[in-house]
Amino acid sequence: MSDSAKRSQAYTAAGVNIEAGNLFVSRIKDMVKSTFTPGVATDIGGFGGLFKPNVTGMEAPMLVAGADGVGTKLKLAFMFDKHDTVGIDLVAMSVNDVLVQGATPLFFLDYFATGKLESGVAEQVVSGVCQGCRDSDCALLGGETAEMPGFYPDGEYDLSGFAVGMVDTPKVVSGKSVTPGDVLIGLGSSGAHSNGYSLIRKLFGESGLKADESFPGSDRTVAEVLIQPTKLYVRPVVELLKSLEIKGMVHVTGGGFYDNVPRVLPEETSAKIEFGSWPMLPIFDWLKAQGELSWPEMLQIFNCGIGYILICDADTADKALEMLDSMDDIDAYRIGEIVKRKPASEQVEVLFP
Repeated sequence: MSDSAKRSQAYTAAGVNIEAGNLFVSRIKDMVKSTFTPGVATDIGGFGGLFKPNVTGMEAPMLVAGADGVGTKLKLAFMFDKHDTVGIDLVAMSVNDVLVQGATPLFFLDYFATGKLESGVAEQVVSGVCQGCRDSDCALLGGETAEMPGFYPDGEYDLSGFAVGMVDTPKVVSGKSVTPGDVLIGLGSSGAHSNGYSLIRKLFGESGLKADESFPGSDRTVAEVLIQPTKLYVRPVVELLKSLEIKGMVHVTGGGFYDNVPRVLPEETSAKIEFGSWPMLPIFDWLKAQGELSWPEMLQIFNCGIGYILICDADTADKALEMLDSMDDIDAYRIGEIVKRKPASEQVEVLFP
C-alpha cells in the first residue's frame, strides 16, 4: 500500500475515497481542456480558475453572472440510468440566463455532489457539461466534486452550475426601451427543458408508460422525450446581437410565459401572444391531456415549445427572422406584439383561437 493510501485510510473508513476522487479528476482532464477558450489562463486542479477576458473594442465591460441547477429532472436520469445529457441542462440553464442581458458567456463552474462517487456516472455527467460548454463557446474553468456519505440516497447526486459572461455596458439588453408596436419572436424549445419536472414525473408515474416504448405522437422513446436536454441559445443570439438591436429577451423557465415575460417589460406595456403561431411539441399535448390541464395552466408551468423570446421593433424583426431562418438547428416564429397596458391588467395576454 502506498504512503498516500495509508494516509487516506481514515477518510476511506468514513466513506470518502480520496484516491477515487483523484483518479476521477485525472480522467476528465482532457474533456475539460476541450472546452478551453483563449481567455483560460490556468489548468484544472488549482484552488481557483484564472481567466483573462478580451475587452478589445469595449467602452465599459460589465460582467453578468448566473447560477442554476437541473432540479428534479435528475430523478429521471437516475430512473433511466442516463447521465450524459443532464450536464447540458446544467450549462444551458445558466448560460441562457446570462445571455438575456446581452452577455456572451465566458466561463462556467460546476458542482457535483453525491453520497458515493461512481466514476463512470460522474464522467458521463461531466461529458454533458463539457458538451454544453463547447456548444456555448464557454470554458469549463473549474468545479467541485463533493463526496458526502449518508447525505444522498445510493445512486443519486445533485448538480449546480455558475456562468459568468461579459457585455459592453452600452449594449446591455434591459427591456427598458420596449414600446407598443414591438414584435415578439419566439425561439423553439427542444422539450420541457429543466422546468416542471415534479409534475412531469408525477404524470409519467400515473400514466403507466414504459421508458423504452414510443412516446405518444412521437417516433422517439418515452425516455428520450422526457430527458431531452435544454436547448442552448447562445450561438444564434450572439450572432444576432452583432448586427441587430434587440430591446429585450426572455428565457422561458419556471413560471412559463406569465411569470417570465413581465420580467423584461416596462410597467406601461403588455405582451399580446398569439397562441398557435408556433407548432406544439408532442410532450406538451400529452402533458395537457394526462394532467387534464388547460392551455393557460400549461403556459403558467411549461415553455410549451418556446424556450426563448426576443423583443425588437418591426423592421428589426423581419431581419432577425431572416437571419434565424438561415441558421442551423434553430426555429423562430413571430408570436406576438407589445401593446399599451390596460389599467390593472396582467402584462401577458395570450389570445387563443
